[in-house]
Amino acid sequence: MSFPFLRFWLTILLLFSAAAAAHSPPANFEEAKQLLRQQVYFDQNQSSTPGTLYCGCSWRWTGASGGRVDLASCGYQVRALPQRAARIEWEHVVPASWLGRQRQCWQQGGRNHCRDTDPLFNLMEADMHNLAPVIGEVNADRSNFRFGHASQAAAMYGRCGSRTDFKKRIFEPRREARGMVARINFYMHDRYNLKMSQQQQQLFMQWHRAYPPSAWELERNRRISAVTGQDNPFVSGARQWTIGHKNSAVGLKLLPAGSPSQPTASNAGPRVRGNRSSKIYHLPHCPNYSDIRPHNVVSFDNEQQARRAGYRKARNCNNRT
Repeated sequence: MSFPFLRFWLTILLLFSAAAAAHSPPANFEEAKQLLRQQVYFDQNQSSTPGTLYCGCSWRWTGASGGRVDLASCGYQVRALPQRAARIEWEHVVPASWLGRQRQCWQQGGRNHCRDTDPLFNLMEADMHNLAPVIGEVNADRSNFRFGHASQAAAMYGRCGSRTDFKKRIFEPRREARGMVARINFYMHDRYNLKMSQQQQQLFMQWHRAYPPSAWELERNRRISAVTGQDNPFVSGARQWTIGHKNSAVGLKLLPAGSPSQPTASNAGPRVRGNRSSKIYHLPHCPNYSDIRPHNVVSFDNEQQARRAGYRKARNCNNRT
């Protein structure tokens, strides 16, 4: 084989290797945060558009992936947690607890156990499309509350338009974030075959129509796609969500051979969560499944077991996704 011919094929091999490396999703949450700083949000920290997702504040980068928030840039007023309000945190728009609770690993040991034992959980937790910089205090307040209308909650963050209804466990993002929040939820549920209540589907479809992708959301999608090789088709317009949407579950195809691809806890039936206080039980698809306060949670293997214990099914559980 001649030297020029060998050099040609070595060049081709290097190009293919570089292309593969350029489209490699992060292996874990920490790596995802660093990639988001370096290749997605690197030039967005000193602008209120987009700024932090829920309030539009600018920030100064610190450390590998952190930042110090300029609260005056968006008129933010601290509610109760000054230390967390001073820093950005990377928000899982679809909370990690929502992802984990559909996995057996979460029942056996929570988030750290899932990280140690479940490849799919690591893929979901590190998915860059689901992560965005937010003010730490707002991240803490949002917790794992479901999205919705919190009109009864008083304004609590100064000029920041997002609101938290702690009593009803509802978080309402500012108008500028609602469409992006909806399309992230579409993407995550479609890609990883997650269940979404009909109530949430209707809300996100409304937000998707009312708040189409901004120039930044389109650019963010392009940048993440350049890193991972996967765009959000609900941003690019390649896919549309309708009630009764059939998930593509394409994220499950990335699992190593032999890895569990579906939730395996309580294989005999759905995991049922009862509320000790109200004597009402919820299924995973129910709107309030994740809203029960931890000290009130009672777990059952199936509905029959819950009913025998004197619990009744939540009225808003009737519409399955």
